[in-house]
Amino acid sequence: HVPLIHGSDGAKMSKRHGSLGAEAYRDEHGILPEALFNYLLRLGWGHGDREEISREEAIELFDLKGVGKSPSRFDMKKLENLNGHYIREADDTRLAQICAPLIDANVKIDLLARAMPVLKVRAKSTHELAEGAAFLFAQRPLEMTEKAANLLDDEALARLRLLSDRLSAENDWTIEALEATTKSLAEDLELGLGKLAQPLRAALTGTTTSPGIFDVLVLLGRDEALARIDAQAAAAG
Repeated sequence: HVPLIHGSDGAKMSKRHGSLGAEAYRDEHGILPEALFNYLLRLGWGHGDREEISREEAIELFDLKGVGKSPSRFDMKKLENLNGHYIREADDTRLAQICAPLIDANVKIDLLARAMPVLKVRAKSTHELAEGAAFLFAQRPLEMTEKAANLLDDEALARLRLLSDRLSAENDWTIEALEATTKSLAEDLELGLGKLAQPLRAALTGTTTSPGIFDVLVLLGRDEALARIDAQAAAAG
């Protein structure tokens, strides 16, 4: 007896459920092969409560007693959650090589690999990784989302110009030093850190979501980060 795979509605899985070939799960959904293998394995077989099972472990542990007798429902959200686990476990250079062709830019694999530890924390697909990394390779002037542009009013731009002066004087371009410098300015201006960090994120990435803002500064590097800040701050007049 071979258990069937059903769609989320309980009916036998077919094209109307969007069933796809393995390559499409990779190309269209950003699923890693080890995640798809693990998910399909668990649809028809299990070993106790284990969810994450590698190919090597499956070969060692497999027995017919664990094969299910009832149809299984294919759940894309569960596959994506499992894929997120395998993304976090994957080698950073390998992920960079997978994501590079998805980014429409002159991608530097070494920079993309260095960014992976902060990009892959919440990503559930390689497409999400590529989208999250796109700011690294954006060309000035940055294209702004509407939300990001709304953060850069005259008051925020004036603060960015002050922040640029402080950061330009910083000799230690590290997360710790940049955070201390930014917090110091926020205290001097009697502002919460977010009042500087939010427009800073917009100026550096063109969006309102990104890895930690001090990670972003370090990944972009001193020259590019300051150039992006100054390009926006100049609009303050």
